[in-house]
Amino acid sequence: MKNNILDKIRLALAGIAVIFLASCDVTDLSPADIVPDEEAYSTAERIESAVLGVYEAAQAGYYNGVVDRGYPFGAASTEQGDMRGEDMYNDQLFYEATYTAGYTPNTLNNNGMWISLYRLINRSNLVIENLDGAVENGVIDQATRDRYRGEMLFIRALSHHELLIHFSRPYSDDPSSLGIPYRTFAIDEVGKVEEGQAVGRSTVGEDYGQLLTDLDEAEELLSDIGTTPYRAGKGAAIALKTRIKLHQGDWEGVLAEYDKIAGDYAVTTNLLAPYESESTDNIFGFQHSAQSNPGTNGTLSRMYGNPDNGGRGLVKISPVIWRADFWLEDDLRRDITSNNNVGIYTGKYMNQVTQDDNIPTIRFAEVLLNAAEANARLNKLDDGVDLLNTVRDRALPEGTPSYTSGGLGGQNEVLQAVWNERRIEFLAEGRRWPDIHRLSGEGLMEGVPLKATSRSVTSLDFYTGKEEVALDHAIPYSDYRFIWPVPLSEIQNNTTAPIEQNPGY
Repeated sequence: MKNNILDKIRLALAGIAVIFLASCDVTDLSPADIVPDEEAYSTAERIESAVLGVYEAAQAGYYNGVVDRGYPFGAASTEQGDMRGEDMYNDQLFYEATYTAGYTPNTLNNNGMWISLYRLINRSNLVIENLDGAVENGVIDQATRDRYRGEMLFIRALSHHELLIHFSRPYSDDPSSLGIPYRTFAIDEVGKVEEGQAVGRSTVGEDYGQLLTDLDEAEELLSDIGTTPYRAGKGAAIALKTRIKLHQGDWEGVLAEYDKIAGDYAVTTNLLAPYESESTDNIFGFQHSAQSNPGTNGTLSRMYGNPDNGGRGLVKISPVIWRADFWLEDDLRRDITSNNNVGIYTGKYMNQVTQDDNIPTIRFAEVLLNAAEANARLNKLDDGVDLLNTVRDRALPEGTPSYTSGGLGGQNEVLQAVWNERRIEFLAEGRRWPDIHRLSGEGLMEGVPLKATSRSVTSLDFYTGKEEVALDHAIPYSDYRFIWPVPLSEIQNNTTAPIEQNPGY
């Protein structure tokens, strides 16, 4: 399955390269009438190429005028999510600005995320707008149209949520606060530029409402749970809704979505399976290959990899999480690592030569822990702990006692156990920042916690406790740097209705 999909994507890129010259966003508007839509969407093969091209664009996007740098859902989304938290550690210059909160409206890393995500959204919208005409012209049937539209709505929602957690305050704080522009139509000709520029920042609450509108329709249109995790199916739309509703604090909603897919997936006792192959834990992710990662900056195996094994070692596991009391010494997830004389590195991404490690975007382990937290929030502590143990116990040696709600002590302790488990389970997967974002907005965290001082961990002694770890780079929730600035280029280029900058920048 993997090779077949990659072959299709490679063929798609050849067929869609010209079509996507017509894809643009408000940030970077190119002439959009190079290929008429009647030609670009004139055959079923070209339409499939357009759809597959969107998936390719999702993991090889824009950075400082260059593509194939892992934006927005390649290595970059994972690295940015990790570097905004405390559990992965910055060891080089590349992510220094993110790790230390030294970003500005001109910083390339966060600008690359904004631009790539809106380009991806525009490409999704471009496909969406041409599907009905293809049905009317007899090019594709209604079932194919529905499947493609569902996939594109899913990617559009996923992209907008990524923007929300980086560039807006959390829903859990104030849904009426400043959101992001939610773009639901394509800019595919010069005449639409002004209309596109007029799409301003809605509220966070309005954006979340549109996210769920997109995902509800995607769920309805996608008829099967999903035959491969590399194409969005019904299960992916539902799983993403558990994430969205967790950020909203809709605990009953999280559980309602969880119940829809509880029997369709399962965590695996092979802890490396979600990173090596298609497993029962993989709901959705973006597929990678040597062709889609031609350089060294687009793949996590290079960026996160142990230099002794061919990686660059730009980011390693932090002593903060490695020495945490809640991470048991015999937890088997500690074995998914390697070390050299200066640090410990994740082993989740292993193919430094071929660079074809796939990046899991949504795993069933996340859905389980979303539901575990939702149960605990509703004071259904036993149910919450049962789901927590489903994830935790399969990573512990036989005979290690499971959690009990009574043993943990009560609702607050159960919730803390769930949050701790998320830190362990999703280490090096970019999921730490979304939790900091929502929990800080709710007042359950004070903002970005203290981190190991950038580029100060120089030996394994910092992991064993022989050396004291210097801490720095905390950001109070009230600090303007808790969220990223809108790129200056976006504000300057939008002459019709300039987008409002986040306060403090």
